[in-house]
Amino acid sequence: MLLSYLKIAWKVLLRRKFFTFISLFGISFTLMVLLVVVALFDHAVGAHAPEARLDRMLFIDFVHIKFKDGGNQQSPPSYYILDKYVRKLRTPERVALCSRFHSTPSYVGNNRIDLDLKYTDDQFWQVLDFSFTEGKPFTEADVKAAAHVAVINRTTARKYFGTDQGVVGKMIEVNQTNFRVMGVVEDVAAIRISSYADVWVPLTTSPNNLNQVSLTGDFSAIILAKSSGDIKAVQAEFDQMAKRIPLTDPKIMLYLDMHADSLLGSYSRQIMSPLTDRKSDGLHILYAILAGLAVLFMLLPALNLVNINVSRIMERSSEIGVRKAFGATGSTLIGQFLVENVFLTAIGGLLGLLLAYVALQLIGGAQILAYAHFGLNWRIFGWALLVTLFFGVLSGVYPAFKMSRLQPVQALKGGSK
Repeated sequence: MLLSYLKIAWKVLLRRKFFTFISLFGISFTLMVLLVVVALFDHAVGAHAPEARLDRMLFIDFVHIKFKDGGNQQSPPSYYILDKYVRKLRTPERVALCSRFHSTPSYVGNNRIDLDLKYTDDQFWQVLDFSFTEGKPFTEADVKAAAHVAVINRTTARKYFGTDQGVVGKMIEVNQTNFRVMGVVEDVAAIRISSYADVWVPLTTSPNNLNQVSLTGDFSAIILAKSSGDIKAVQAEFDQMAKRIPLTDPKIMLYLDMHADSLLGSYSRQIMSPLTDRKSDGLHILYAILAGLAVLFMLLPALNLVNINVSRIMERSSEIGVRKAFGATGSTLIGQFLVENVFLTAIGGLLGLLLAYVALQLIGGAQILAYAHFGLNWRIFGWALLVTLFFGVLSGVYPAFKMSRLQPVQALKGGSK
């Protein structure tokens, strides 16, 4: 029976090519956009190396200062408060400190190369899961000694040395300072702000005064909990610690806020801060907005498909009348037309997957984001399949039900009520 329905569906699609094109375009385009957005979102905040243990990681990226005159300042925290307060937390397994990355000049002969440089401590390499193709990271002893050593990515090795093999021990000049290469790692996408750089060096080689007493600066911290179940305990200890940080100028400062958030929570707090209170990261609002946009985006083409399917099915009223006259039940007819519609949406879904794959390859090839390599994994494919079936059922239920209510005589006369 199912095979017969599929054969009928294929004949119907070929018979009304224009309606078929409009339906397939709506489904495939919608799915393509959704899949591309999901892939970009997953690439930005999903658990990928070197940030593979996101279920155990918390990020401290900003400190918010409220002034008595009503002003606000939101900036990265200083090394001073991260080292003096955050590093001394007892609940986490490890705490890593690093600077923001900054573009710095380097020269190969007469050619200038702009390299993104990040200063880190030795714990940075323990918290994050970098894939070393050669060599190893610098150690605690290197950081304490302010040794001029560096870890570079493969692209930097190729640009500077002409190869990404056998470069350990060689010297690389970054920002007019020579560093000895200790290790080479796989490229990290620029969208992973916490871990991305071209070159990583010990933070003690920074020209800035790390001991300067200040609340704001150019650093961030990554906390690794002992397990995902310890996240709440780590956040509770962090919140208590943050309350003890003294204001550097109490005469003009009202209070200071600093939070340890998940990766997505850290972004959400920055985006949603005008809509939330001081304690909330705004994730519930962000999820609600994203879910609403997704539903609205899917609903519009689904309603269009419903209208197209109503017209398409009503044009087959004579066929329906004949089948009902020979004893076909309403449930049988509903099943047939649902199979036809799911078949149509499945084809549209496959086209959407193909278009999404091509679009992601084009985006990756254009290098809009440095070192970004987008792809469709099985999890995204599974969601795409569910969305496709959702389209098929949603756009087929109403017209199929309306069709099944027709009386045989009325259907044979071309009626639609």
